[in-house]
Amino acid sequence: MKADNDGIRFATPEIVAKYRAKRLKCKTIADISCGIGGQTIFFAKECEKVYAIEIDPKKIEYAERNCERYGLDNVEFICGDALSEDVIDQIPKLDVLFSDPARPPSEDERRLSSLQPGIPKVLEAYSKITNNFAFEAPPQLTPERIQFDCEKEYLSLDGQLNRLNLYFGDIKTCDRSAVALPAEARIDSEHKRSELSITNKIQTYACEPEPSVIKAELLPELANDLNKNNTTQVQLFEIDQKRSLFTSEKPLDHPLAKNSYEIKYVTEMDAKIINSLLKKDSVGTVILRAGIKPEKYWDIRKEVENGLTGNRTVHLFAKDGKAIICKPRMSSNDRSQ
Repeated sequence: MKADNDGIRFATPEIVAKYRAKRLKCKTIADISCGIGGQTIFFAKECEKVYAIEIDPKKIEYAERNCERYGLDNVEFICGDALSEDVIDQIPKLDVLFSDPARPPSEDERRLSSLQPGIPKVLEAYSKITNNFAFEAPPQLTPERIQFDCEKEYLSLDGQLNRLNLYFGDIKTCDRSAVALPAEARIDSEHKRSELSITNKIQTYACEPEPSVIKAELLPELANDLNKNNTTQVQLFEIDQKRSLFTSEKPLDHPLAKNSYEIKYVTEMDAKIINSLLKKDSVGTVILRAGIKPEKYWDIRKEVENGLTGNRTVHLFAKDGKAIICKPRMSSNDRSQ
């Protein structure tokens, strides 16, 4: 794609753009703040007609060139303020309006009120053109901080929280949902849930929920699925505010678990003790999953890995002065590929 540095930096990853285009597939869609066209391209592949709106003339020029490179001729480009009457008058009735608003490069705390154009203004300006709106919002926002009647869809990509989509109108299917890409595994708040059983003791096996599931507050729904496929009750082992594992005496697999583990050792959080254990187990790489300050991470990791020459990788979690050393398991999804 053609772009300047800012355009590439803020462009939607292709796999996310493809997923959203399939989710929002319709006859006529508008893409507000289209930037260099990363999302527009995939809307045009799924929809009959796309209106791409961008206030920055340079960006919309890139968007036009990028759509041409993909051989797309069903996009109408409009350069201007999306909230102006001049732009709105050029837009016919729409099935869906999508907006990826600009936001500050950084904030102490992400806020919906920082988005430009703001969600309430877009809803008001286009209310006569469509009832169905989709917005991209900062994924750091928790569901309770989103005071709109909409579906809050959290996306994780390759095991990392990546996007938050807000769906209004007929495209809203529930209150909260979580999706893991590239698999497109999904769970939502309409799903049957199990009461969470909390434990302070890690068992023989564990799995790590996708961050989108955690952010969407759908751990009880995921627990229900895990319990259906397990002869023993699955419990939640909370490591810290950011990290939790489901644990059981039976192996745990699920498309919405980004990692599945077998627990190898639970020992003191002492680098020499850990190093001695790992030397006996042909380990070469230790991925620290503890709440360690960034400036200390590599010092601790070097100490733990000192002299390790094996070819195995383990993950190390830390809780209450204990090191929990986990061997990654091949999931059922991996084995089927």
